[in-house]
Amino acid sequence: MKYRRTKKFRECYDELPEEIKEKAKKAFRFFQENPDHPSLRIRKMEGHKDIWEGHVDIHYCFTFHYEKDEKRRFNIFFGRVVSGYRGLTARILARTGRWVAIYLVIVAATGWLFTLIPGSFLPDEDQGYFITLVQLPAGATQERTVEVLSQVEQYYLKQPEVERVIGVVGFSFFGRGQNAAITFTRLKDWNERKGYEHSAQGVIGRAMGTFVLIKEAIIFAVNPPPIPELGAVGGFDFRLLDRSGQGRDALINVRNLVLSLASQDRRLAGVRPEGQEPGPQVFLEIDRQKTQALQVDMASLNDTLSSAIGVAYVNDFVRAGRILRVQMQAESDLRRTPSDLLKLPVRNRLGEMVLLGEIAKPEWIVGLPKLDRYDGNSSMKIAGTPAPGYSTGEAMLAMEEVAQNLPPGFGFAWSGTSFEERLAGAQAPILFALSLLVVFLALAALYESWSIPFAVILVVPLGILGAVLAVDLRGLPNDVFFKVGLIAIIGLSAKNAILIIEFARKLHNEGMELVDATLEACRLRLRPILMTSFAFIMGVTPLAISTGAGAASRRAVGTGVVGGMIAATVLAIFLVPVFFVVVRKFFPAKHRKETKHD
Repeated sequence: MKYRRTKKFRECYDELPEEIKEKAKKAFRFFQENPDHPSLRIRKMEGHKDIWEGHVDIHYCFTFHYEKDEKRRFNIFFGRVVSGYRGLTARILARTGRWVAIYLVIVAATGWLFTLIPGSFLPDEDQGYFITLVQLPAGATQERTVEVLSQVEQYYLKQPEVERVIGVVGFSFFGRGQNAAITFTRLKDWNERKGYEHSAQGVIGRAMGTFVLIKEAIIFAVNPPPIPELGAVGGFDFRLLDRSGQGRDALINVRNLVLSLASQDRRLAGVRPEGQEPGPQVFLEIDRQKTQALQVDMASLNDTLSSAIGVAYVNDFVRAGRILRVQMQAESDLRRTPSDLLKLPVRNRLGEMVLLGEIAKPEWIVGLPKLDRYDGNSSMKIAGTPAPGYSTGEAMLAMEEVAQNLPPGFGFAWSGTSFEERLAGAQAPILFALSLLVVFLALAALYESWSIPFAVILVVPLGILGAVLAVDLRGLPNDVFFKVGLIAIIGLSAKNAILIIEFARKLHNEGMELVDATLEACRLRLRPILMTSFAFIMGVTPLAISTGAGAASRRAVGTGVVGGMIAATVLAIFLVPVFFVVVRKFFPAKHRKETKHD
């Protein structure tokens, strides 16, 4: 069979782009040499006929070219895969009892692995800054605090990751006073400090190793909390409670016991008391009989002391369009020493002035500048962070083990982020059960059956197994974002099962044998299952390997979802047919009788 070029072909050829003409020549020569080759592809063009002349009349335009048939090769390869998958599935369906036992083992292993994942609430994010708390001994002067603060600032400014440092003297989250200070360290952009050693956590770790050498103060570098409204700094918030009213001295002794035991646990780091230590105070002993004799009210006495030593609010006034407050306080020269305080005048009920020294006697004592109470009990706050490689859930568990050594009459409670973490952990099983119930009811409405949804729901543990393995291999905790990923896995795993069960159910209802219908559904739906699953996995992979701001949260979601989808795809394509066949055998389909109408 010979073919020659016609005038119409030459006209069509002249209209082709230059990059196509060379391919057209090669295709024409190949077509002349191999007119019956099965790989030849001809594209039909309407309006062009009789372009080829020969022993047969072909009504096609020469706009085709020979190409290596990669698609055909892939289809041949995938067809072999489908045939092998169908044969393996047939052998599995011949031994459904054995594979049901294997599935039960998988479910038990999933539950066991789930209990091994350390708990957490939210991941410790690199937020681009961190906080450093400086606490000197009680009674330390402002000059000593400034000197220590300068050492901290100079250290941070030498670090390549630090952009700037802001220091404040007289205030910290421990309390106010001349012996307190705080710094806010701003880091450079995330693109300029890649790698864990250059992250906020890495800088904090190096700083803590250096600040241990500063003996003049207690210095803690801490990451800010993931939710600012639930705390001032990250880590856990442990409240030591005096439930029996044994007094502040006993509470301090128990606190020191807790700190000593916590320092010996490798799961804990940076455990510290939050609050001012006991320091020197001036105690005014009021002679109440003399006060009554001089007709001095205790309310007037308290107002005088608060306005002279502290600050008293008087009123507001408008200046330059702004409302400003008027506050009253005694001059520093009038309250420098206890003897200066005794010269303060107090007005009695007769309007006369009585010196404070006539009714009060000063005394130096040692006491706490602030008295904390929590849940109606005297309390002390103890904070800390998990050691590297441990989660907040493990740190909280370690503190609960320490609390078992508390003397009678003392207890503990969680507050802030730690309280929310315990609350979230208790609610997680309810949320998972509710999610499964919603999926089950939706499937029951879809299939109009109570038995078929069981075959779909049984695939969920397979996805959870993959998510748990992925998170465990990467050393991530069981936090809120991982739980969100698990809820997503419930729907994604059910999707793969639905693709097979929907077709198997339809074929079986049409009269095909149960096993044959299941095998045919597996053959038809393998490509869509793999296509949709791997497309989703590739789309979520950037979350699992993300870096920069908010990377910890994205990795927590992405890792669980990717692992869950891989397991739900690889295992489900073999076990979902088993689920459907077993459920159908226990709950045979009931065909509805059609009602005939006259």
